[in-house]
Amino acid sequence: MALVRGGWLWRQSSILRRWKRNWFALWLDGTLGYYHDETAQDEEDRVLIHFNVRDIKIGPECHDVQPPEGRSRDGLLTVNLREGGRLHLCAETKDDALAWKTALLEANSTPMIRLKLIHPHNKYLLSCYYGPGGVPSARDQRCAST
Repeated sequence: MALVRGGWLWRQSSILRRWKRNWFALWLDGTLGYYHDETAQDEEDRVLIHFNVRDIKIGPECHDVQPPEGRSRDGLLTVNLREGGRLHLCAETKDDALAWKTALLEANSTPMIRLKLIHPHNKYLLSCYYGPGGVPSARDQRCAST
C-alpha cells in the first residue's frame, strides 16, 4: 500500500494517559498505523481513518489535553472518531500539526475504488486500489499496465 504521509508523533495512551513517541504512517487505503520506528515493520496498532473522522482539533482547540513535557500546545491534535474513539497526538511544530490534520481529513473523505481484474493471459486475479486522480497505489503499479 502506498504511503500518503509518515512521521514521528507523540501519542497519548488511552488508559494511563502517558505520552509515547511513535512513527505514524497514513496509508492510501485510509488507515493510520503507528509503529516502534520508521521501518514500519512492528505495528503497535492501526486506526481506520477513511470515513471515520468526526472532527480534528489542533493547538489551543485541544482543551482537555496537556502536551508532552517540553512540547508546545501548538503541536497538539485531537482526532475524534465516529465510532467514539479519540486519538491525542502531538507534532513537533504547529506546521506539522496542520499538515497532519490536512492529510487525515483528506484520507477521511477521499473515495477509494478497489478493482478486481483478471489478467487476460495469465488468468490471475489482481486487486487494485485507486485513490485521488485515479492513480494506482505503489503496491498496485502492476495494475497500471493492464
